[in-house]
Amino acid sequence: MKDLVVKLTNKRISLPPDIQNLLDECRNYTVYNDTEELFKASMGSHDNTTFKVNYDIPGKGILTEAIIHKVKNGVSANFTDPYMRRRDPDTMVIADDKPTDKARFAAKFGYNFSKLKGETFDWLKKQDLSVFFFFAGRDGIGSGGIAIVPANAAFFSLSLAMLQKILPVDELPERFEIESIVYVAPTFRHTHFNGKQIVVHNRTDKIHEVYSYNLYPGPSAKKGLYGVLLDKGEKEGWITAHCSVVQVTSPYDNVTTFMHEGASGGGKSEMLGHIVRELQGQVLIGENLVSGEKRLISIPLFCTFSPVADDMALCHPSLQRGNGKLSILDGENSWFIRVDGVNDYGDDPFLEKLSIKVRKPLLFLNIETKPECTALIWDHIEDAPGKKCTNPRIIVPREIVPGVVNGKVSVDVRSFGVRTPPSSREDPSYGIIGLFHVLPPALAWLWRLVAPRGYGNPSIISNGAGMESEGVGSYWPFATGELIPHANMLLEQIVNTPRTRYTLTPNQHIGVWKVGFKPQLFMREYLTRRGNAKLRTDQYQPARSPLLGYELNYITIEGAKIPSRFLKVYKQPEVGEDGYDAGAAILFDFFKKELAKYNKPHLSKMGRDIIDICLLGGSIREYIDIIPMDYQYAFNKTDGEEMIGGI
Repeated sequence: MKDLVVKLTNKRISLPPDIQNLLDECRNYTVYNDTEELFKASMGSHDNTTFKVNYDIPGKGILTEAIIHKVKNGVSANFTDPYMRRRDPDTMVIADDKPTDKARFAAKFGYNFSKLKGETFDWLKKQDLSVFFFFAGRDGIGSGGIAIVPANAAFFSLSLAMLQKILPVDELPERFEIESIVYVAPTFRHTHFNGKQIVVHNRTDKIHEVYSYNLYPGPSAKKGLYGVLLDKGEKEGWITAHCSVVQVTSPYDNVTTFMHEGASGGGKSEMLGHIVRELQGQVLIGENLVSGEKRLISIPLFCTFSPVADDMALCHPSLQRGNGKLSILDGENSWFIRVDGVNDYGDDPFLEKLSIKVRKPLLFLNIETKPECTALIWDHIEDAPGKKCTNPRIIVPREIVPGVVNGKVSVDVRSFGVRTPPSSREDPSYGIIGLFHVLPPALAWLWRLVAPRGYGNPSIISNGAGMESEGVGSYWPFATGELIPHANMLLEQIVNTPRTRYTLTPNQHIGVWKVGFKPQLFMREYLTRRGNAKLRTDQYQPARSPLLGYELNYITIEGAKIPSRFLKVYKQPEVGEDGYDAGAAILFDFFKKELAKYNKPHLSKMGRDIIDICLLGGSIREYIDIIPMDYQYAFNKTDGEEMIGGI
């Protein structure tokens, strides 16, 4: 302890009293300075190739939380309980008395958190601990912090240190401010929470404390610290967007920057993926679930792309360039990439090469491995015999991603992804979204308020209640504060960036066609080829459902046309206009239910006006009357509904 205190004192850094006391009284602790040290610590000792993360649970004996393997390309961690392999959406609770719309600890569990906090510290004092400093965010925008983790859970420390960037003690800047703390006490999910994942946020006046009572990094090391950034932004008036960002270059040297938002499973990581060809060289658009027909397209050349962000983007005021477009900076140091779509060799050559022949070791989660083997991202662990885990993950340092963009970028197109089920006349659903739609900015804001979590979500544990919402910005599950300030900030952001354009795209299904993530990838290919060119006025029209903005009449990529059944779902004979309208009604009912949450006094007048248009079944023109579509969009004065410009 003395050496750490001396180093911090020399840098004029003070440890919070709780941490000072904890480290003084704990059994032992080790300060870590880089991920290489934590990779070694994950195995318990240098000679181990297998390590079990065990805890003695009162009344239950020794329980193994995770089994860790040393593999040739990094470290592989697998939880013994299948429940721990995905994020539980009901994980977050708030312990403080500051403003929040989230569940409070005392109301949910019937006692004050101070009691549990004391028990948590008592337990930690009996452990060997890992300690390290980190920075959540990038380039000075974010929150500096410290992590306190049981030493035998070093794989968890590794995940946090990779995602949020570990800071060596000797390289901490003078007066480094500790604004966040992560405490980890995994046994408490068994002793206090009936086996459930619980993460408690306690916002003091100076420090945002995060108590992780489980070892799955998703709700704590990843989304817990995302909550820290959102809390900081709520106080200061800026947003950390839930999105991926990619700069795409066409074969004709047009460059377009896409920001793809959406709820978990909405295609964020997939927006950074390559389009995979079939064996004969064509690209599969989709397969008809009724007839078995496959529809393919020939594209001789694909666009090239440079990844910018995988899941979180800082939209800080200091980044804005004043060019009418939103400017962002990646908010992470490493990317938490889901690989459920990689089921065999060749499914994703880019990720396969990146994860097998590594420049730096990776952390694998929910991947079937043996000691000293090469972890393969298509070998997903089974939750039950014959049932693969739907949430296999790899953590990849962004610095080893080929072509990664390190600085800020201005966004040309903000797309929103929706995970859609099959839809037919006999079984209608909200799977009526075409390949992609153009949205007026006001309507784009509404989609970001309702943020459908969608069909068959692989990343989280669903309650099976059908269509669900992830709330404002699709990041609401991770925010600790109040809903309305975030809705207002998001609307203000959209109004202040009129030259950024908006689209909507489905994944998994278009009507009765299974399409995977191809719609957003075809959109990426098409709009990049268009550059700043406008759509022809005969190329689009108001969608049959006003919630879907403008639908496309035709798209041609490198001389190959996308069939209209993928652009207008009601043209599919299995759906028809009646099936489409039934699905549109389901979608409208969902919007009405979710938008009711925003009927609060502090919502801006513009926001209330936009919601009123939606609830009254308003037209596209009414949305554009509130927020114009800037110079790229205009209305024909003769009929008031034709878009002269375009995306």
